[in-house]
Amino acid sequence: MAELLLEVLSEEIPARMQTRAATDFARVLRRRLEAAALACDGAEGFATPRRLVAVARGVPLRQPDTKEERRGPRVGAPERALRGFLRSAGLDSPERCERRETAKGAFWFAVIERRGRRAVEVLPEVVRATVADMPWPKSMRWGAARLRWVRPLRSVLCVFDGEAVPGALPLGGEAGTLAFADSTVGHTRSRRESAPARLAVSSFADYRAKLEAAGVVLDPAERARRIVAEGRRLAGAAGLGFDPDPALLEEAAGLVEWPTPLPGSIDDAFMRLPPEVLATAMMRHQKYFPLSAADGTPANRFVMVADGAPADGGAAVRAGNERVLRARLHDAAFFWDGDRRVPLESRTPMLDRMAFHARLGSVGDKRRRLEAFGPAVAEYVPGADAASVARAARLCKADLVTGMVGEFAGLQGVMGRYYALHDGEAAAVADAIAEHYAPAGAGDECPRKPVSVALALADRLDTLAGFFAIGERPTGSKDPFALRRAALGAVRLVLDNALRVPLRGVLETAAAGHGAAAPGAAAAEALDFIAERLRVHMRERGLRHDAAAAVFAASGDDDLLRLRRRAAALADFLATGDGADLLAAFRRAANILRIEERKDGARHDGPVTAAALAEPAESALCAGLDRAERDIADAIGAERFDAAMRALALLRAPVDRFFEEVTVNAESAELRANRLRLLSRVRSALAGVADFARIEGGTSA
Repeated sequence: MAELLLEVLSEEIPARMQTRAATDFARVLRRRLEAAALACDGAEGFATPRRLVAVARGVPLRQPDTKEERRGPRVGAPERALRGFLRSAGLDSPERCERRETAKGAFWFAVIERRGRRAVEVLPEVVRATVADMPWPKSMRWGAARLRWVRPLRSVLCVFDGEAVPGALPLGGEAGTLAFADSTVGHTRSRRESAPARLAVSSFADYRAKLEAAGVVLDPAERARRIVAEGRRLAGAAGLGFDPDPALLEEAAGLVEWPTPLPGSIDDAFMRLPPEVLATAMMRHQKYFPLSAADGTPANRFVMVADGAPADGGAAVRAGNERVLRARLHDAAFFWDGDRRVPLESRTPMLDRMAFHARLGSVGDKRRRLEAFGPAVAEYVPGADAASVARAARLCKADLVTGMVGEFAGLQGVMGRYYALHDGEAAAVADAIAEHYAPAGAGDECPRKPVSVALALADRLDTLAGFFAIGERPTGSKDPFALRRAALGAVRLVLDNALRVPLRGVLETAAAGHGAAAPGAAAAEALDFIAERLRVHMRERGLRHDAAAAVFAASGDDDLLRLRRRAAALADFLATGDGADLLAAFRRAANILRIEERKDGARHDGPVTAAALAEPAESALCAGLDRAERDIADAIGAERFDAAMRALALLRAPVDRFFEEVTVNAESAELRANRLRLLSRVRSALAGVADFARIEGGTSA
């Protein structure tokens, strides 16, 4: 067993792709080794801005020997058939074959023994296939090369068992090849040298150590750790706090090979800007880490991350970065002052020139729909004033045409809040403008203020109703209008705020606002889509998503809060012995009914004839169903779903007894029909709680 080290050196790999690329590179290499009969013990991947690395350990020194037996033509078959068989088996004479007697007669058999190739002979094919199979989100060709990679390739290091693997990577076309080597280059600054020093390596440990000595930290987690440690030291020296954003930290670690955090400062004149503007300019545009004072307010300091150790201690890098940030904040200050000279409401006519969707009108049309629809949603949000919701809806998109949002698009809503407060709008209205985009993702907090909740929910329901009204539905792989995100946002807004919203009617109102020809149909489709997101939401939280599907299918309920409570009660019931046994009984009853109803060409769902109940077990089941149906209906009507499950559990014993003591397909046609109707009542009683056929492993009837 030996170690295989593979490095592909290229121009800069986008930081956002590196984590996934390192994982994929190791996975693809391992898969290709297995396909080549060189299965390894494990593979690990690493990425820096310029290099993608994988190390596979426990790779065999050669492929295993194989022995294959292949049956040929019958003995006595034409000579042409025998010669063809010999060629296909790679044999040169019939003497290499064996004659064997089988149950079907005598046949020629070839025994083909192949000696495994040395790994070093096979690895060039493995490397070429690994490079070809890399699933980049985006890739490119360059120059005369035909090979696709994320960026132009510069070299390939391939070392196996301490030695360079002979071979080359064909670039295709007239670009020639890149010969495999046992050396690489150090820090990226070496590219500016006329003859970069090569680092000869013999193992992964040797490779990692020599890169470290040459200014490259291979492990991105270690680069991030160094950024945090030095950032905290710099902040602490100034009496400030350093709390790095995880996404920014990962990106910063992907932009440098040798992270060198340096302090920077902001001109005091710019500290009058909103904190979100300062943070956006530093974090999103410049990839700096803002520092904060003890009370959490922004400080006029930040930490930048240089690549390598500057010769002058970082003075030039610091001055250059401060100059760039100063220019960007100067623009922000210009927009901040200019935007506030014009009332936010006066900008709303400009929204008519901003397209929302070709068939759904402009952003101005969207704004007018929200202004009319928002108060209808506010009716179901306790504490939401309808007039405030309408006012917030009127202004919520206006900041899209401000200078600040034009320059810093991520500040939509945030700037609207500042400008609304400047214009004297109520705090609830201003907060709703800022918060109506939330939650934008799974990790975002949901709005809690009533006006904000109503507007955020109205925005999503209007979007869903509109797109379903025009037939724009997400497919399995495509969701260009982010409808899944909108539906999940609606689910979270309802559940996190414990809202009782009759979604079917509200969605129909929204669809009518779009002028839909069939608003009810559009609302029904949108509701089904939202219910699917509810199932996803439950699955992500470790809850039984099939319970939600079963409850929704049985009830058609459009109250998400009630649906979740009912699904949770069902999931708890299914986790008990009574629930598991009753589910098994349902499947048995459903299977019997499906078979017999198909045979008879009719459903057995008529009333049970009491006089035809011949066995005590039948009578007991009928009495149990009478009681259970009544108790289940009462409990569900009162939304006491735990009580409904307890009533359901009482059916377990009589159902089990029925199957143990009663023959359903009796010789008497009358008895058989009555017993099938009794099973149909079992099916219907369970259907009053949930569609048990949708429970995983269930059988549809």
